[in-house]
Amino acid sequence: MSAATRASRQGKESRQRLLRRFRIVRLVRRGRTPEDSPDDAAVRRRLGVGFWLAIVWLVAIAFVALFAPMLPIADPTEVAFGGPRESPSLDAWFGTDALGRDVFSRTMYGARISLAVGGFAIVFGMVVGGALGILAGYYRGRLDQAVGFVFFVLLSFPALVLAILITATLERSLLVVSLTIGILAVAPVGLLARASTLVYAEREFVAAARVLGAKHGRIIVRELLPNVVIPMGALTLLGMAVAVVAEGSLAFLGLSVAGDDAISWGKMIVDGAGLRDLQNATHVAMLPVAVMFVTVLALNFAGDRIRQYFDVKELPF
Repeated sequence: MSAATRASRQGKESRQRLLRRFRIVRLVRRGRTPEDSPDDAAVRRRLGVGFWLAIVWLVAIAFVALFAPMLPIADPTEVAFGGPRESPSLDAWFGTDALGRDVFSRTMYGARISLAVGGFAIVFGMVVGGALGILAGYYRGRLDQAVGFVFFVLLSFPALVLAILITATLERSLLVVSLTIGILAVAPVGLLARASTLVYAEREFVAAARVLGAKHGRIIVRELLPNVVIPMGALTLLGMAVAVVAEGSLAFLGLSVAGDDAISWGKMIVDGAGLRDLQNATHVAMLPVAVMFVTVLALNFAGDRIRQYFDVKELPF
């Protein structure tokens, strides 16, 4: 074998070794091992059947909550619709409560307040907390210190005490209860937005925009916001699940939306939590609990699958 042929073969083997090393490094950075095939990665990128089942449930519950007054179900406030504490039957699918009201109808109407509170609260937290976090992470300096101090104060203050203070001081309307839970969501969402902004603010595309003379507002809206919204949006469903549970917790303390017509899952569970109901009519509390549990489970599962699909990782604050 000639020296030229030997050198050519050695060079080819060296290039192949370099390519293998580069591939291994690239796979490690992506969180994969060299044994992982493209098919394995594709499987992990699928949302899965469970995700779509959760979405179907959430769409159905949202539809019922939105169009409950138009559906052919009983009036949720009608007393003596049936006998007191009747078991589930064809006439009353979830039975009746102590006043003879249809539990199924009340559960469907209860979704209106529970989902409204959860949705408005997380949207408020995303808008306010996200805006403050992005501005703090981009401008840094004293603004970052001031916003960070506000976030840590909110995190240090007991959430339940803050919620009781606000709802006990102001009128317990749907807006006030939603804002109360939304305020509690500002700090966690803001810290995530700040951490994401700190990471993306050092990327090449942001530096290129600065060199080209782009103003701060354009850089924030056109360059940073689309990238920061992805990790924030992936956690929207998870945050909504927490907000729904928080409304139920306030209902246990008698601090949820006031009024006999203001029906929520939390208030229904409280209505059926009496000793006599728990002993002789468990369906009064347990069936609303089951609907609330499945809804929160669907929100958590769908949110977690979206987080995995977009590969959203927890960032250091």
